[in-house]
Amino acid sequence: MASGANSLMWFRKGLRLHDNPALEYAAKGSKFLYPVFVIDPHYMDPDPTAFSLGSSKAGLNRIQFLLESLADLDLSLKKVGSRLLVLKGDPGELLIRCLKEWSIGKLCFEYDTEPYYQALDEKVKGYVSGTGVEIFSPVSHTLYNPADIIHKNGGSPPLSYQSFLKLAGQPSWAATPLSTTISSLPRIGNTGSFAVSEVPTVRELGYEDLPEDEKTPFKGGESEALKRLRESIANKEWVANFEKPKGNPSAFLKPATTVLSPYLKFGCLSSRYFYQCIQDILKCSKKHTSPPVSLLGQLLWRDFFYTAAFGTPNFDQMKGNRICKQIPWKNDDKLLAAWRDSKTGFPWIDAIMVQLRKWGWIHHLARHSVACFLTRGDLFVHWERGRHVFERLLIDSDWAINNGNWLWLSCSSFFYQYNRIYSPISFGKKYDPAGNYIRHFLPVLKDMPKEYIYEPWTAPISVQRKAKCIIGVDYPKPVVSHDSASKECKMRLGEAYALNKKLNGLVSEEDLNELRRKADNESTTLDSVSRKKKQKLID
Repeated sequence: MASGANSLMWFRKGLRLHDNPALEYAAKGSKFLYPVFVIDPHYMDPDPTAFSLGSSKAGLNRIQFLLESLADLDLSLKKVGSRLLVLKGDPGELLIRCLKEWSIGKLCFEYDTEPYYQALDEKVKGYVSGTGVEIFSPVSHTLYNPADIIHKNGGSPPLSYQSFLKLAGQPSWAATPLSTTISSLPRIGNTGSFAVSEVPTVRELGYEDLPEDEKTPFKGGESEALKRLRESIANKEWVANFEKPKGNPSAFLKPATTVLSPYLKFGCLSSRYFYQCIQDILKCSKKHTSPPVSLLGQLLWRDFFYTAAFGTPNFDQMKGNRICKQIPWKNDDKLLAAWRDSKTGFPWIDAIMVQLRKWGWIHHLARHSVACFLTRGDLFVHWERGRHVFERLLIDSDWAINNGNWLWLSCSSFFYQYNRIYSPISFGKKYDPAGNYIRHFLPVLKDMPKEYIYEPWTAPISVQRKAKCIIGVDYPKPVVSHDSASKECKMRLGEAYALNKKLNGLVSEEDLNELRRKADNESTTLDSVSRKKKQKLID
């Protein structure tokens, strides 16, 4: 068989047929085309030590979403004369075996900026160089090539959204229609000695099924993505007038956003196709909102974070990350567990964390609330710890965006107005005064009168008894007093900012420990002063 007559399409993200330049190129002039997805143990093997069902990297909801996306992709491929070949093992090693055994002349895969995939791609490219195999790896997961924007900016990524927009301009592909249909694909050749399987179920991967009430209501796959897209853009007026800050984080029966983020994360929906659909509507609208708040603005935020992440070494950690403020965060396991397990005693925060665990998705303002509460608002726990929980539980968890948001919301980078704090009491009340969201996700509080639903610890014991919810027994007391905790957080951040400025960001571990000791002494002094004041009032 002539080398070059066979192509391998390696799916990782980009789990779709529409606007898939790697797949189109793989199909061109090929006698046989092998569409491959590798079940990577690194992401998919069960981890019994994790705090929720799933692997060491992903909760079961996201794994289920991925499997549904693969099953849908397989079905679409079958309709055009092909199918998905599912292999299991180390992706780099398996790919190299495939290239040899199947006499592959052309290897195609969508470019990926994540460090894990960058390293994997280098390994595969290292093997391929000198073999005569052609590699085609186009940028189609984002609107822009992050490397181009970094180059335009003189070698470093723009760190504000507005400077990103100025550099980015109109995407180079935007003026030409995208290819959105594939009518047929070359057939698959002999797969030789490979153990090729159908798309596995979660049970076949070694998991128990999730209980019905803990399964996300969002189903994976390109078909579902395109259906959601059609429904979202059917109301042209809604698209034109979309304003991000005005969404309602407590709307759960009908979320106040498109919920297209998990489909963009896995590439079941092309961000470029989404962009063109929005542009088509805006062209015909007399007036419309603009970035950053518009729907188009949301897609551009995604590319902004992708670019910042791609151009910043150690983007996912505080140490060694040149754009991250060095802050003496606490690594308090008890406070982290209370937040993660919906036991902070603040119903708004706890209800959001229940929705996150069960649905794998929460509204962006809900994300803001709980991330602020964990870090700079109340608990002063390290943002990396919260990021890790989100990374596991969100079905739309995306390396660049998740880390970017945690850097932002902890006031470690991008955003520095640390005095602006989301109240864990009044913020939710503004949207949902009756507390219906809390009643739904925290049924233990369902009979609590609305005047106490956000602060049940203030309810008289007679009211608690009538509501069948005794605070401290049936539902926890607050882990902190919000007023004093937020004051202390502001004080600690103020000191950390001053030190970062003084040392030009070169803050050592010893410097951070010194700040911790100082802040702990100050808070002990404040505690004893307030205790003395209270005692005087009692006397």
